[in-house]
Amino acid sequence: MSTTMEKIPFTDRLSFGRIKHVIDYPDFLDIQLESFNYFAQLDIAPDDRANQGLQRIFNENFPISDSRETHILEFVYYSVDTPKYNMRECQERGLTYAIPLKAKLRLSSLDDSDEAAETIEQEVFLGDLPWMTDRGTFIVNGAERVIVSQLHRSPGVFFGQSVHPNGTQLYSARVIPFKGSWIEFTNDIRDVLWAYIDRKKKIPATTLLRGLGYSSDLEILNLFGLSEEVEVGTNKAFNKNAVGQRLAVDLTMEVTEEVVDDETGEVTEATSRKVLLERDHEIEIEDHDLFKEAGVKKTLIQKMGTEESDRSVVMNTLRKDPSHDEVSALSEIYQQIRTGEMPDPETARQVLERLFFSDKKYDLGEVGRYRLNKRLKVDVDPDIQYLTKEDVVAIVKEVIRLKEAKSQVDDIDHLSNRRVRTVGEQLFNQFGIGLARMARTIRERMNVRDNEVFTP
Repeated sequence: MSTTMEKIPFTDRLSFGRIKHVIDYPDFLDIQLESFNYFAQLDIAPDDRANQGLQRIFNENFPISDSRETHILEFVYYSVDTPKYNMRECQERGLTYAIPLKAKLRLSSLDDSDEAAETIEQEVFLGDLPWMTDRGTFIVNGAERVIVSQLHRSPGVFFGQSVHPNGTQLYSARVIPFKGSWIEFTNDIRDVLWAYIDRKKKIPATTLLRGLGYSSDLEILNLFGLSEEVEVGTNKAFNKNAVGQRLAVDLTMEVTEEVVDDETGEVTEATSRKVLLERDHEIEIEDHDLFKEAGVKKTLIQKMGTEESDRSVVMNTLRKDPSHDEVSALSEIYQQIRTGEMPDPETARQVLERLFFSDKKYDLGEVGRYRLNKRLKVDVDPDIQYLTKEDVVAIVKEVIRLKEAKSQVDDIDHLSNRRVRTVGEQLFNQFGIGLARMARTIRERMNVRDNEVFTP
């Protein structure tokens, strides 16, 4: 193998390099500069700015109104002035290289009766925003510093596995959002699937499914294909179809009783649920009269054998489930989240929806939605960046598949499950925290305002 030797000009050294320069290196600073421009969007006209970075933070926190909703403070656009000192001066004087950030705000009155109220538009100075140099660095107190990109766990759903001290394999699914409460599904040693909200509040997974609208046992069992319907109307049909089969649901009937109020002596009627035959009961000929009494012509029986039923995660969870319909499930969930009696079903439903199923408090981000769709093989619109009922059902099904060894757990340390948080995103998070605090202060000031001077 021949080696070409070249003499390096103006030195006595020899070069043994044989490969000529082939390709230009990429700009390694580009990722920092691009990310910062994505955050600031200063080279774009205010009306044309996309809902990202600084613009998105302002849109999320404004408009702000007072508690009586008589005044409203709206955000129009933001702008910046030129820096007071240039980079060289900042380094020499030990200052931070920053530019003044201003926001155009509009204060208007919603109270038609108040004639003195007028709409005021003002430019408000919000503070100095540290500015990136063309080398992708920041000058802080005279020292040039660089913000290092973070490698963090990608938002989405992660399926894991752990071993209980008694040797039982436990499987879990954890949904990690950008913003909002965590939810985790884990089975225990008795094969009951629990849902943990924010790692503290614990409810059976079927209670959560009922709260999401799959209210009856029939709907839940149909989701997982564990039961079938048989007729128990006539004696003949009863003998042929039902005898020897195990009930998949409780046989119940509603009983109306008269209740006397101790204080007023008033008599009112109260409806209660009476269980005639419990789930897992093996149907016998003698039970026909009970079905007749309850007025039930069709019932659900288990598709599987006794052993399979005892191992089935869904059946075991239903046995542990204290709720029996949507209202009782919402009550259970409300007690866990708010620790108190639910005022009415609609309030409890709103509390649950705000927690995971609305974009106000919950955000998976584009990355999270993409990864959720890919992992669960669901087809949810990429613009819906919060959880849906389909997601929850698919997660429960996947945990069951893991338990049945039909699927694989995820490797948390694999780079496909991690993503890079660049400088723009880190600034976005910090600025968002600051502006949220400021919005709270503004709201308080609006509530205890002095009517004489009231301007942005």
